[in-house]
Amino acid sequence: MEAIRVEFTAMIPLAGFVPEKVFFTKGVGAHKERLTSFEMALRDAGIAHFNLVTVSSILPANCKRIPVKDGLSQLLPGQIVFCVMARSDTDEHGRLATAAVGVARPRNKDHFGFLSEHHGHGMTRAVAGDYGEDLAVEMLCTVMGLDYDTNADWNEKKQRWKIQGDIYDSFNVDQTRKGTRGQWTTVLTAAVFCA
Repeated sequence: MEAIRVEFTAMIPLAGFVPEKVFFTKGVGAHKERLTSFEMALRDAGIAHFNLVTVSSILPANCKRIPVKDGLSQLLPGQIVFCVMARSDTDEHGRLATAAVGVARPRNKDHFGFLSEHHGHGMTRAVAGDYGEDLAVEMLCTVMGLDYDTNADWNEKKQRWKIQGDIYDSFNVDQTRKGTRGQWTTVLTAAVFCA
């Protein structure tokens, strides 16, 4: 009974963990096996040696963006690491697999922002990236009570938000790749959290 209590106590810090830092990465993998293709994409992104736990779309208040190299240096192999991940794969020759993570942070750094995952097929990197970014900005705008016109094009929306002055920053990380005959191709993008 005592051993169970000790392990449970050790898990409590994970439940209350609020990330202070985030880095963004992406990768591509190809292999005859679907799972190995995903593993290769994780390796390409530099995050294959962690136990990744995907979480939903909140970017914590005051969460600082850091370079990939700095983020990786703060994590240990086998560590449980939280991330927001977009992932797509295909085994069809010539089919375009797409993954993007969009980011929207408010000007007030004490307010949380949003991360959005977008995955699919047939979209170029630019289109997928803009779509993912647009999703994140939409979520942030609606939470902040800002005007959001779903019928406006992306550039018009972006200009309107800049004029309103409440969106501090929005960007995206995207990855695409065409499938190759006889192999699975996986693309992924991820926002990876650190303490």
